[in-house]
Amino acid sequence: MAEFSFEPGAGNKLEGEAVKAEQLKDLIGKVGFEVEELDIVSDGDTVTISGTAKDDETREKIIIMAGNTFGVATVDDKMIVKAGGTSKTQMHTVVAGDTLGKIAKQYYENAMKYTVIFEANKPMLKNADNIFVGQVLRIPAL
Repeated sequence: MAEFSFEPGAGNKLEGEAVKAEQLKDLIGKVGFEVEELDIVSDGDTVTISGTAKDDETREKIIIMAGNTFGVATVDDKMIVKAGGTSKTQMHTVVAGDTLGKIAKQYYENAMKYTVIFEANKPMLKNADNIFVGQVLRIPAL
């Protein structure tokens, strides 16, 4: 599969390094993503994820949820996708001054398409105005 890089000093904080994998698994389970045999292994700042995701969108959301966790620098994706296709989703790392509107303007040439990015990153994003530097967002093709 692939490895994805993240900013280890940014993101949601979980308690204690030793339980990061189990906490991530619980967090992903609570969200209700359709994934079978989800397994997460944490080794330092690398998280390896395996299992069978329902589709590309689910796989990508699981990757960014894990990667946007404080202390995670790399997500090693070993997931299989049931109903896969060729994902045309891009990833965007938030920099200082970014807003969803500004990001939408960059990728879609229309700032008002920020809602597409917001919806593509639910449930990780709960508010369109609350993004942080270093966070990685899914940018789906229109």
